[in-house]
Amino acid sequence: MLSKDPNTNSFSPEDKKWMRKALELAAKGAGYVSPNPLVGCVIVSENGKMIGKGYHERFGQAHAEINALKKVKDVSALRNATMYVTLEPCAHHGKTPPCAEKIAGLPLKRVVVGMTDPNPKVSGKGIKIIQDAGITTDVGLLEDEARTLNEAFIHYMRFGKPFVIMKMAQTIDGYVAAPDGSSQWISGKEARAKVHYWRSIYDAVMIGRNTAVNDNPRLTVRHVEGRQPWRIVVDGPLLLDKSLKLFTDQYEEKTVIVTHNKEAYQSHGDPMLSLLNPDSFKGKTLLVGKKGGHTNLNEAITEIGRLGITSILVEPGSSLATALIRENLVDKLYAFIAPKMLGGGTRSVIGAGINSINEAIELKNVTHEQIGTDILITGYF
Repeated sequence: MLSKDPNTNSFSPEDKKWMRKALELAAKGAGYVSPNPLVGCVIVSENGKMIGKGYHERFGQAHAEINALKKVKDVSALRNATMYVTLEPCAHHGKTPPCAEKIAGLPLKRVVVGMTDPNPKVSGKGIKIIQDAGITTDVGLLEDEARTLNEAFIHYMRFGKPFVIMKMAQTIDGYVAAPDGSSQWISGKEARAKVHYWRSIYDAVMIGRNTAVNDNPRLTVRHVEGRQPWRIVVDGPLLLDKSLKLFTDQYEEKTVIVTHNKEAYQSHGDPMLSLLNPDSFKGKTLLVGKKGGHTNLNEAITEIGRLGITSILVEPGSSLATALIRENLVDKLYAFIAPKMLGGGTRSVIGAGINSINEAIELKNVTHEQIGTDILITGYF
């Protein structure tokens, strides 16, 4: 029997409790499983006790369902048990065997799924395998939460391009830098820690050449624990100084330069070497076309996606922020508003092509929260 209506009352408070637990578990894999999705699983016995739990911990390793099953001490407790899993169990052979086939062979009474898998190799197939085994399969419990958890994966599956998140930190009067160019630090230490957390869970961090020159950032994770992201710098003319931290630190292999300078790019035989220092730079260089005399950002994001990067946190200066917004390439916005005023300097966005209030970009699903002394506004384009 298959149920797929999250608006019905078919799900009990206990169902919701266990699915929330599964979602909490799934989130623990953030930053470590991409380009796979985040998945959590809880197994509850016939008498309502949790007998197994797990999540997808690392890319290429066991999936959530298998990890949860490994925690079951008494296999006989699986008879008439219910499995709660945030995403439809996989139905294809990849780095691991299909979870759906494993589940279909168990004496479970019921499987509750948060959402179907958007991957066409799986979508609906995993549910059907379990259903055909005579196990009641209910789909759609806390689906909105499940989709938000995997918004980057869903976007990547749907469009074949990374999910782009832009981070801004500006004063209350809309400036990201003072008249002398200084910008550290507009936001407080709590906001900076939040940004480092985002760096740890998104696949890559992107900046433009102006930010690279002016700030010489490392774009690493330092204020929280977590894995280091890819670092992407858009350097159209391919002229950035070879001594910048992005090209010389211990994470240089995870640095990607995006350029439209075909002549300079082709002057060396190995396209994976930067022309800044071809004998030592170990990162990657991507060549894309031009648009309006500048790097074609849409093409750049597509090429970055081919590296298996499913999400990009953009920490832009005004020029890159404006270009991405003008090209409609931003999916989500994090905007820190600091309780400071400058009265002049560099605006966060300049010349987005909007001439009247009726043309204003209005974010959707907006939330706000206080982070230290700053206000964080989150919304979707």
